[in-house]
Amino acid sequence: MRLHVIVFVCLLGLTSHAVGQSQQGVDWPRVGNDPGSMRYSKLDQINRENVTRLKPVWTYHTRELEGRPGKTIECTPIVIDGVMYVVTGYLRVVALDAVTGKELWQFDPLKDHPFEHAPTSGGVNRGCAYWSDGQPDGARRIIHGTADGRLFSLDAKTGKLDPAFADGGIRNLRKELDPSVAKLGYGPTSAPAIWKNTIIVGVSCGEGPGIAAPGDIRAFDVRTGEQVWRFHTVPQPGEFGHETWKGDSWKGRGAANAWGGFSIDLDRGLVFAGLGSAAFDFYGGDRHGDNLFANCTLALDATTGKRVWHYQTLRHDLWDHDLPVYPNLVTVTHDGKSIDAVAQVTKTGHVFLFDRETGKPLFDVKEQPVPASDIPGEQAATSQPIPVKPPSFSAQFLDESNVTNIGEANRASVLARLRTIRGGPAFNPPSLQGTVVIPGFHGGANWSGASFDPTSGLLYVNSNNVPNIIALVEAKAGDTPRYGPYEHTGYLPFLDHEGYPAIKPPWGVLNAINLNTGEIAWQVPLGEHVELTARGIPRTGTETFGGSIVTAGGLVFIAGTKDERIHAFDKQTGRLLWEHPLPAGGYATPSTYQVNGRQYLVIAAGGAGKLRTKAGDAFVAFCLQAEE
Repeated sequence: MRLHVIVFVCLLGLTSHAVGQSQQGVDWPRVGNDPGSMRYSKLDQINRENVTRLKPVWTYHTRELEGRPGKTIECTPIVIDGVMYVVTGYLRVVALDAVTGKELWQFDPLKDHPFEHAPTSGGVNRGCAYWSDGQPDGARRIIHGTADGRLFSLDAKTGKLDPAFADGGIRNLRKELDPSVAKLGYGPTSAPAIWKNTIIVGVSCGEGPGIAAPGDIRAFDVRTGEQVWRFHTVPQPGEFGHETWKGDSWKGRGAANAWGGFSIDLDRGLVFAGLGSAAFDFYGGDRHGDNLFANCTLALDATTGKRVWHYQTLRHDLWDHDLPVYPNLVTVTHDGKSIDAVAQVTKTGHVFLFDRETGKPLFDVKEQPVPASDIPGEQAATSQPIPVKPPSFSAQFLDESNVTNIGEANRASVLARLRTIRGGPAFNPPSLQGTVVIPGFHGGANWSGASFDPTSGLLYVNSNNVPNIIALVEAKAGDTPRYGPYEHTGYLPFLDHEGYPAIKPPWGVLNAINLNTGEIAWQVPLGEHVELTARGIPRTGTETFGGSIVTAGGLVFIAGTKDERIHAFDKQTGRLLWEHPLPAGGYATPSTYQVNGRQYLVIAAGGAGKLRTKAGDAFVAFCLQAEE
C-alpha cells in the first residue's frame, strides 16, 4: 500500500512541463547512455528548482544477503522501453518494471549453470548490454559477461538463454586461451559494448606477481557467439609495438587489459578503450621498454579489430596506474572550431584530450623527468607525458608540506611514518624500504570515470586523494610461476593513527573541467566524515567508488561516498543542492530515465567493497513528490 501512495504523490508533484510530455519515454540503454559514454541525459523534469522534492519511490531488494556474505553492487542499470535490467552482487540478471520495481524475470548464471572457474576480481560486475535487430517484433537480447570467463545471451523479454548463441546461449571465453593460462583468473567485469551485430569484450585478469592471463580485446558475433576478431594488447612478433618489449619479455605476458569497458563512435566505426598496466604491476625488470599497449588510450576499427591509433599516457607502469575506464567521446570548441574528441581520465589525476580521428593531443603534452629506480634489474622510464592543460585534478606529491592537518596527533603520526619511507613526487618508483604512491592505487580517477555536458563543454570526474605505500620484497622460492624475482607487501593505504588518509583534505573531490579552455571550472569536496564534521573540521570528502551523470536539468548526480548518500550538485557552480541517505553505500554510477512522462533516478546501494561499509542489497529509484 505504501508503494501505491508514493506513486500517487509523485503524480501530484508533476510540473506542467512534465505533463506535456506524459506520453514520452526516454531510455538509458547503455551503461554510458549514449554509445560514446557521455553519461548525459536531456531530461530536465528534475532540475535545480525542484530537486529537493526528490524522494524514493521504490526499492528492489536482491535478497542476496540471506545466509551468505554481502557483496558490493557496481552495476549501472540500463532501461529500455520501460524495463530496467540490472546485475546483482552475485551476478544474477534481473529485469524490473522501471515504474514500480516489480521483478519481471531473473537469470542466475552461477546457480543454474555452474562453472568450474571462480569469478575473478571478487566477481564484481558493472552492468550488462542490450542488442536488438531493429525490427518491431524482432530479436532483443541482454548480453551478460561474467567474471568467471563466460558470455551469456538472454532473451530480453523472458530471460531465457538464446539457443542459437554459442553453446545453448553460453560462450566460454576461455576456449581460445593457451592451456597454460586457461584456468587462471579471467572474465569481464564491465559491460560489453555493441557494434552493429558484434559484441566487444574486455576482461579482468591477474596482475602478478604470479603469471596472468592475456588482456586481449575480443569481438564475437551477437547471433552465433563465434569470435570475429582479437586484438593482442601485448603485440606479437611482426605486430605494431612489438619492439617496445625488449627481448622475449612479451612472451606469456598477462594483463594490459581493457577491464573498464568501451565507448563507440557509431559513425566512424571506431571502438575506444583505456588499457591497464602489464603484469607484474610493480616490477618491470623482466619487461624493459615502454610496454605497448599497456596504459594506452586505444582506437580500434570496430569491424576488424585493427589498430587505428593509440596514445600511451604512462610508460613502463610500476604503480598499478591502469587506465581504469573507457574514454568519453565528446565534442569541444578549440580556436572557434568544433572538434570531435576523446577525453581520457587517468588514475594519475590527469585528463588527456585527443582528436578523435588522429589521436593527436588537443592540448600540449610535456615530457616530465621522473625519478630513477634503485631496484636491481629495474629500468624505470626517464620521463612521463603530462598534459599542460587541463591541470591535474589530484594531488601530485606528498611531503611534510601537505600531510594531514586535521589534528596535531594525526599529523605527528603521519610524519613519523613518512620519515621511514620515501615520500615526494608522483612516479617515484617502488622500493624495498617503501615508497609513497601518489595518487594512490584508486586514483585520481578510477573505474568511476567521468560524465560530460555537451551544452557547456564541462567534464565531471570524481577523484580520490588517498596515498598508498608500496614496498617490494624478494620472492620466496616456490613452484608457482611468476614475473620477476619480487613480490609486494600488500595494497597498503597510507593512513594516520585514527585511520584517516595521511594527506591534507579534501580526500574526495568532484571536479568540473572545461574541455574547451582546459581550465578547472570548480572543485568541491565529495562526501563527509560526519564524526570529523562534529569535531569542527570542514567537509573533508571521502574516497569514492561510483561515478556521475549530468542532466539538462542543471544537475550532476553522484553517490559513491563512504557516508552512504546520493547527491545532486549544480552543474555550473558545484553547489550541493540535495543529498539523500541510502540503505547502504551507492558504490555504482546511477542512471536516469523517463516512463510515461515521469523522470526517475536509480542507484545501486550494495555497500561493502573497498570502502568496507555495511553490505546492502538494494536498487533505489527516486522521483519528484509534491511539496509538503
